[in-house]
Amino acid sequence: MAGAPDSGQDRTEDASPKRLADARKKGDVPRSKELNTVLMLLASLIGFAVLGSGGVNAYRDLASHQWQIDRERLFSDHAVLNGLLTPFIEALWIAGPFLLLMFLAVFIGPLCMGGWVFSVSSLKVDPGKLNPLKGLKRMVGLQGLMELLKSLMKVILLGWVAVILLEGHIDEFRSLGVLPLEEAVDRMFVLIFTILMILVLSLSLVAMVDVPYQRWSHARKLRMTKQEVRDESKEQNGNPEVKAKVRQMQQHMANKRMLTDVPDADVIIVNPTHFSVALKYSEDAVAPVVVAKGVDHMALKIREIGKEANVSIFRAPPLARALYRHSEVGETIPSELYLAVAQVLAYVLQVKKLNFADQRRLVPPTDLEVPPSMQDKKDQ
Repeated sequence: MAGAPDSGQDRTEDASPKRLADARKKGDVPRSKELNTVLMLLASLIGFAVLGSGGVNAYRDLASHQWQIDRERLFSDHAVLNGLLTPFIEALWIAGPFLLLMFLAVFIGPLCMGGWVFSVSSLKVDPGKLNPLKGLKRMVGLQGLMELLKSLMKVILLGWVAVILLEGHIDEFRSLGVLPLEEAVDRMFVLIFTILMILVLSLSLVAMVDVPYQRWSHARKLRMTKQEVRDESKEQNGNPEVKAKVRQMQQHMANKRMLTDVPDADVIIVNPTHFSVALKYSEDAVAPVVVAKGVDHMALKIREIGKEANVSIFRAPPLARALYRHSEVGETIPSELYLAVAQVLAYVLQVKKLNFADQRRLVPPTDLEVPPSMQDKKDQ
């Protein structure tokens, strides 16, 4: 989707999490060259401040030692090799902490902007990037204009600060010529370090402008059209029409399985026209289990199957509605309805044991207790 055309639509929608993740996999995250430059210069200045004096003294001792050539070294077969390799290793050991600090500083800026990203796809050669027309378009576009403004801002800002600093410290630089050599070197080091620190801090102003701009530019580049948002939603969640059809088929199969259990029910409690709930009770069960339930057409189907299988049908509108709304197929009935359902089952079992004449004399229960919290408003 990242490279999808605009299709004549404006990119007005923020990038979705999927689009951001895809861009990140390709190594497309916000980056600021100015932030990287400032952090590396700050790290180098800190390294000079902390390690500079020790490093200078160590290099001075190393250089003075190299100029002292004794007779043994002069006539040794390995004099040339040792004279090059040993000083190189010692110099690398002296500069090691500073080089390590610079190496770590290289990663700080990118980690602050877009985090750690390693993408193999960004290493692939893209012939499109070699197209001079695209390069010219980038130069005259918004990105090229912003880079030009940043460069002008850096030149003007750093030039202005440098002139002010040099004018303010010109007398101190002139006085270095009359100081002893060691003191002059130390004093010059402090002056140069101070000037460079102020210049780096001035450059950080450019980075403070560049960082939010790069974040905004990256977010703007990844914006989506409304059609892209809809297409991505379909791709992730599936086509709504297909999903509706699948749900319809699943419901049909579930209803078909449910209806096959109706003949095994002990009783069907009805509304009598709109609701039907078929219950089955076994001695080893904790409570009666709902084997089927339905409303309107499905309720009628349950009653028809129940009549064909000689399942008792009991009319109790409040209880039927409560069972339908507060129980699920395959689960036991709510404990609040135990007493009412037990009365119905007791009556049904008695009817099955009696002959037709005795059945007519048996009075069905009418005062079935349904808690107010499970009743419809019209039942209360």
